[in-house]
Amino acid sequence: MRIDSAARLCCILLFSFVAAGSLVTGCKTAPRVDWNTRVGIYTFDQAVIDMGPPDKQAKLTDNKLVAQWITHRNGGTGFSFGTGFYTGPVGVGVSQNVGSNYSDRVLVLTFGADNKLLNWSKNY
Repeated sequence: MRIDSAARLCCILLFSFVAAGSLVTGCKTAPRVDWNTRVGIYTFDQAVIDMGPPDKQAKLTDNKLVAQWITHRNGGTGFSFGTGFYTGPVGVGVSQNVGSNYSDRVLVLTFGADNKLLNWSKNY
């Protein structure tokens, strides 16, 4: 069975349009939050709705609530290599480890006794 060149060209064009469309619509970055505009307005309940339950939280003696969300986990990467030799009953080995370990991205929100955002900080 032979496919003529016009049909082949149509298949190639159709595939190209589908591939280009998936690249354009495939990823969307969430807009950055301006936390300064949320101070005094944003509540802990809204934060839980938006970001899910915090990874850590603590109630202070003055009824403030400090909550931490890990917004991105950075895993460490690395590799190692080594060599060695031996002769008779004696052996020598040399090894080297190379790697990096970045800290997680953490958002800290502090809420007042009225459940509204007092201040915020992030480590990124």
